[in-house]
Amino acid sequence: MGDAGEGLVDAESRLAERMEEREQERRNAKQGAKGLDPERVRQMESLRLARTEMQRQMENTAHQARKQQLSQAIVEIDKRLAALSK
Repeated sequence: MGDAGEGLVDAESRLAERMEEREQERRNAKQGAKGLDPERVRQMESLRLARTEMQRQMENTAHQARKQQLSQAIVEIDKRLAALSK
C-alpha cells in the first residue's frame, strides 16, 4: 500500500507544480500584454489556433486536393499574422 500512496503524492505534487507554472504564465502574459491592443492579441491568438488546426488536418488527410486547399489556407493565415505583427 505504501507504493500506491507514493504515486498519489507524486501526482498531487506534479499537479501543484503545473498549477504554479500556469499561474506564473498568466502573470507574465498580463505584464507583457499591458501595452498591446487586446483585440489585436485576440485576433493573433485566433489565427494561431486556426493555423494549428489547419496543419493538423493537412497531416491527417489523404486527398491531394484537400491538402492543397489547406496549404493555401495556411499561407493566408501566415499573411494575416504577419500583417498583425507589424
